[in-house]
Amino acid sequence: MAENKNARPQGGHGPRGHGYQRPQNLWGTVKRLLKYLAKYRLLLVFVLFCLLLSSVGSIASSYMLKPLINDYILPGDFAGLAKMLVLMGAIFGLSALCSFVYARTMVRISQNTVVELRKDLFDKLQTLPIRYFDTHQSGDLMSRFTNDIDTVSELINSSLANILSSVLTFFGTLVMMFVLNWRLTLITVFFLLMMGFVVKFVGGRSRTNFQKQQASLGSLNGYIEEMIEGQKVIKVFNHESKAVEQFSTLNATYRNAATRAQAYASSMMPAMGNLSRINYAATCCIGGLLALRGIFDVGTMGAYLVYVRQVSQPVAQISQQVNVLLAAMAGAERIFAVMDAQPETDEGGTVLVRVEKNGENLTETDRRTGHWAWKRPDGSLVELRGDVRFSDVDFGYTDDKTVLHDVSLYAKPGQKIAFVGSTGAGKTTVTNLINRFYDIQDGVITYDGIDVKEIRKESLRRSLGIVLQETNLFTGTIADNIRYGKLDATDEEVRAAAKLANADTFIRHLPQGYDTVITENGGSLSQGERQLLAIARAAVSDPPVLILDEATSSIDTRTEKLIEKGMDSLMEGRTVFVIAHRLSTVRNAQAILVLEQGRIIERGDHRQLIEQRGRYYQLYTGQAELG
Repeated sequence: MAENKNARPQGGHGPRGHGYQRPQNLWGTVKRLLKYLAKYRLLLVFVLFCLLLSSVGSIASSYMLKPLINDYILPGDFAGLAKMLVLMGAIFGLSALCSFVYARTMVRISQNTVVELRKDLFDKLQTLPIRYFDTHQSGDLMSRFTNDIDTVSELINSSLANILSSVLTFFGTLVMMFVLNWRLTLITVFFLLMMGFVVKFVGGRSRTNFQKQQASLGSLNGYIEEMIEGQKVIKVFNHESKAVEQFSTLNATYRNAATRAQAYASSMMPAMGNLSRINYAATCCIGGLLALRGIFDVGTMGAYLVYVRQVSQPVAQISQQVNVLLAAMAGAERIFAVMDAQPETDEGGTVLVRVEKNGENLTETDRRTGHWAWKRPDGSLVELRGDVRFSDVDFGYTDDKTVLHDVSLYAKPGQKIAFVGSTGAGKTTVTNLINRFYDIQDGVITYDGIDVKEIRKESLRRSLGIVLQETNLFTGTIADNIRYGKLDATDEEVRAAAKLANADTFIRHLPQGYDTVITENGGSLSQGERQLLAIARAAVSDPPVLILDEATSSIDTRTEKLIEKGMDSLMEGRTVFVIAHRLSTVRNAQAILVLEQGRIIERGDHRQLIEQRGRYYQLYTGQAELG
């Protein structure tokens, strides 16, 4: 999609397409995460049981200090003391074992959950329209698969269990403190309320900054990806210093956001620790006075002081996990923001089916016959011929800017239609509308007399073959990349398509021929060779309508001449739309449409347009530049 990008809504190198948004519904995000965890409810019940045993063991062992001191140490009963120590050791051992088991189980739950989360996110991307990817930076989307998913994984993997364990320990300890002495417990409750205030105050600000941190990280990743892909351009135009400057700006933005987020989160632990120490000191003083008056015995005092230290530990542990929790919630919100994006709508009821043709009669079949038809909702069949028509079409990528104005054109079956015009005239936009990558604002586009909005998009695109200006190859063999146009194509069909595109010769000279593995978008191949593979991919799909978006723009003149015959064979009997890079490639088109500023200003074959001595004549003779 090389043109009209200035008409599409997109940002610069900032958080393109999403930017920073204030935190949304925290509890809504939590509920959605819990739905994923609910699939492992039995394992979670087991984890909760282990957590309960671990917490009870920790609380019980602390309470055992009371009889240990009063009944065995003070009276000097060393035999009983040894038995009690063995019992305490067994309780500690059971508690440690339970902690080990629930930690391992949570790792399993965590990995299974993020697998589901990542799968749902990827599946969602497949349902989104092209418009979404035009308005969102690919690096930022990748960040949601990596950084944001990782923060959620860390939360479930360790933080969630630690938080639950801390909550159980906290309430269990508080109950035991009330049992031992409710008066002293009121002092502790006062300090716990102060800790809660600190958590609420600091946590709220920390969450906001974690949102900014995740958004800034997505922008930074997006920029890095763009710069890595464009290294050749950067070096050719000596853009290194400017790239470093822009990177430094984004890096500093991320640093500032991360610093503020971590500063708030990190300040919570010292605050919790200081309040805990003040609480302990106050309890020691008041508890000591009560012990001197006989209200406390030594064993109760010892056990209570252990609980005082123990009750603040869960709060401190929760505060330690706040940064993980907030980062995970920020990441989860970004993940769910993609999942909540409006999917590509498809209300078409007409589908593409195989048919047997007997004269004018069509019969639906599952066999490969080489004939196709549109099956309408009422069951009627319309032969797929490749008749495409635009009637008074208006379109804009955004509501405030119209790109195509009142465009009307027709392409009869088997015709070759060429589009020429300056950059930004709307040539690529026309082909995008045939595919329904975008929907028009006004007018009608018909395919074999059927409004394309009535055709299911999967069937519509199955009937079209496209060779784009920008070639995308995937990691895999040469044969696999050609077979992308038709997944069930045989090896013979793949080779035939390669020969048709004149790609067979260079493929056979590769180390493993058609089994040669290519990576990184075919970086080991020349641009022309990659383009030849894209043409072969279109050839193997054997479509009735073919769209060539400057398909030979990256091929040298000699190679272009070599594949002209193959291209002519590929286009034979098909409706073909060609976006011209070189006017010499469209001289044999039945109709040449000249577009300027989104309007068709001339139509005719090469001879007719030359005789008109209009815009096409100016482009052909070099009096005007062709984009």
